[in-house]
Amino acid sequence: MTPAFLFATGVENSNPTIQNGRVRVDEMAKCGHYACWRDDFECVRQLGIRFLRYGPPLYRTHLGPDLYDWAFAYETFTELYRCGITPIVDLCHFGVPDWIGDFQNHDFPALFAEYAGAFARRFPWVQLYTPVNEMYICALFSARYGWWNEQLTDDRSFVTALKHIVKANVLAMHAILKVRPDALFIQSESSEYFHAENPQAIKPAEILNAKRFLSLDLNYGRRIDSEMYEFLMDNGMTRDEYHFFLKRNLRHYCILGNDYYVTNEHRVAHDGSTRPSGEVFGYCEITRQYYQRYRLPVMHTETNISQGPQGDEAVQWLWKEWANVLRLRNDGVPIVGFTWYSITDQVDWDSALREDRGNVNPVGLFDLDRNIRPVGQTYRQLITSWRDVLPTQSLCLTVPLQTPGEGFGRAGLAAGQENERPKTLRESEPLSQSG
Repeated sequence: MTPAFLFATGVENSNPTIQNGRVRVDEMAKCGHYACWRDDFECVRQLGIRFLRYGPPLYRTHLGPDLYDWAFAYETFTELYRCGITPIVDLCHFGVPDWIGDFQNHDFPALFAEYAGAFARRFPWVQLYTPVNEMYICALFSARYGWWNEQLTDDRSFVTALKHIVKANVLAMHAILKVRPDALFIQSESSEYFHAENPQAIKPAEILNAKRFLSLDLNYGRRIDSEMYEFLMDNGMTRDEYHFFLKRNLRHYCILGNDYYVTNEHRVAHDGSTRPSGEVFGYCEITRQYYQRYRLPVMHTETNISQGPQGDEAVQWLWKEWANVLRLRNDGVPIVGFTWYSITDQVDWDSALREDRGNVNPVGLFDLDRNIRPVGQTYRQLITSWRDVLPTQSLCLTVPLQTPGEGFGRAGLAAGQENERPKTLRESEPLSQSG
């Protein structure tokens, strides 16, 4: 086992649908990853990064009940193993296959758990997972703001999406643990805060600050505060559904991964409407609130900012976020990792993927021609400076991991990776002897 502080990046693999399901926003396609994945992994290696938030696109891999196309996953995960890069496997990132429909489908949790178990059987060397990315944001943008997927805008649809998404995450963890009993799960959830801008806004802000915890409260089996319990019950959650989360949680296998951007803090008006506030409290204070609520090890799982007109805005933001991480760690919060997201620039996140415009957002460690940005150079220096210092400071604040190559020979890369293996497989088909 290798104790490690998790310096990470990621490959952006969001894939929600927009325009009433007619358009699939596939960030892997927009950012050129399908054509340049070998280059992207080499970029990760160039920076000395050993951990990568990464996963195959769910909608292109899960083709139907008990039917999977593992071809792309076989290629990419074999290369990650060869490179010694430890994946934090992101199995569902804002979208589901067309045949499932959207997050209102009550069959989604069980279907997704089957997919998670099938992935774990095909790639038994993988230990780290984020089964469903940003559960709260996914439900909010899909079923309350009306931006993605089902594009609904009412509380009942939001609660339906939320309970299905979190149940899918919980069931997936159970399915993976049946295959890999030492698996660890790193939630990646947006850390939010809502500031009341006048006395009349205090109550609306309190409600929003309670709702921000709903996905993690359910996921970790924490009893919901009374006002939020009534909100859930009034909008379609049943007592049995609520008690499922109390009884089936796996918090002892989890790391509280949280994301922070300059857009994560909001000003609230007297009528409950919100607008961006910019950075007010910052990552340190907001993370302290989440840690005090859940008391789990923490990982900063996403941040970025545009390179900006001066050319050093992203570098300054990286320095500020890292200073917040060190402050938390020095204050006794068990923070075990940090992530600049993503390895390359992204596309159309300036409109939160609501518009298919092809706007390049210069937030990556590399640009889309795979040229390193100043923030990439700075992150490489930061990792070099701190990688060996942090584990030495406290072995109790590092994560014991089985990295690629430890305990698995080449036969353990994935079950059934021979070239002659058919592209599309049913889970019922026998595994090859190499697994």
